[in-house]
Amino acid sequence: METGTKKRLQGILDRAVENRELAGGSLLVLRDGREVCYVEAGMADREAGRPVTRDKIYRLYSMSKPLTAAAAMKLVEEGLLDLGEPVAAFFPSYANQAVVRGQTLTAACREMTVQDLLHMTSGLVYGGRGDLPARYMDEVFEQIDSRLLGDNPVTTAEFASLLGRAPLAFEPGESWRYGTSADVLGAVVEAVSGKRFGDYLEEAIFRPLGMRDTGFFVPEENRSRLVTAYEWDEEGGLIPYRGNHLGIINAMDRRPGFESGGAGLVSTVDDYARFAQMLLNGGQLDGVRILSPKTVEFMTGGALNGRQEEALEAYFPNLCGYGYGCLMRIMKAPGRARTFGHAGEYGWDGWLGCHFLNDAAMGLTFVFMMQQKDTGTTPVVRKLRNAVISEG
Repeated sequence: METGTKKRLQGILDRAVENRELAGGSLLVLRDGREVCYVEAGMADREAGRPVTRDKIYRLYSMSKPLTAAAAMKLVEEGLLDLGEPVAAFFPSYANQAVVRGQTLTAACREMTVQDLLHMTSGLVYGGRGDLPARYMDEVFEQIDSRLLGDNPVTTAEFASLLGRAPLAFEPGESWRYGTSADVLGAVVEAVSGKRFGDYLEEAIFRPLGMRDTGFFVPEENRSRLVTAYEWDEEGGLIPYRGNHLGIINAMDRRPGFESGGAGLVSTVDDYARFAQMLLNGGQLDGVRILSPKTVEFMTGGALNGRQEEALEAYFPNLCGYGYGCLMRIMKAPGRARTFGHAGEYGWDGWLGCHFLNDAAMGLTFVFMMQQKDTGTTPVVRKLRNAVISEG
């Protein structure tokens, strides 16, 4: 990467910190498996005076989802899991589900499948939107929060069972809506593997890839490396965010009962880059094969029909030009997208602003980490992406 581009990236990040768009962050860029740029700026903990450094640990939130998809697809390629299998085969509460039709509930025409979970076409939702399915999810998360720090926390399997009684926003496969599908998928991985979800991830993905700082909590000896999450106050200043969101313990100071496949993992910029590089290399890294090339091709090919893509774009207007599949966005129409990229580019982001992409046309892996509440893909990420991809 040219020296001028690295300076431009550093300037973009420095200005964002100065403008209080975030407290701090780090960006790692690789081309053809080789690191070409790393930049960092700002503070990991403003109150304690700890700057961002490369070894800092970040809450991934929804950037956990691609890891969950990879775990499920590993079981598929091993012949242990069938994409067409009904979720009810693992959790009986998913039999005889109901769908919201106007002001009434009607019986679902078909069963929800594992494939529906992978592509967010299940009808399961997140809370906070006011409709009946979202209100049910709000109640479920209230139940999780009430037991989160106690002696009897909700488990991954219990959470999945509770969602089996949720009213669906649409018939499975009929449309697309962002929601708790990945959390149920994590529970399915538990049921099929016979292991706790975190143990299976450690055995099948993290340990083989050397992802030493990725998991569902941070051991005490590493806790000083956990980045503080921030939110904006009424004046636009940055203050620490201490809340527990989506059943995730913000302090990350214990192994949770609910190991959320949709939002629960922590990682570092280098750890996540190893996962991303494995995908870009067709399922292997440093001589260790995690997935077959055919599995990665399936994961990154895009899976939605036209109606589902319309629903995706309506839900996430910033994803115009993208499709979706296996819990990731996949660029289909670069000319319609709001950032530079090539057809087939894929990745995802998280609620606190973490973001990754792989672009096979450039041999590019881009991993950015930050911890700012309610952000997802931010303007600073789009600026950084454009600066990297425009170099060609």
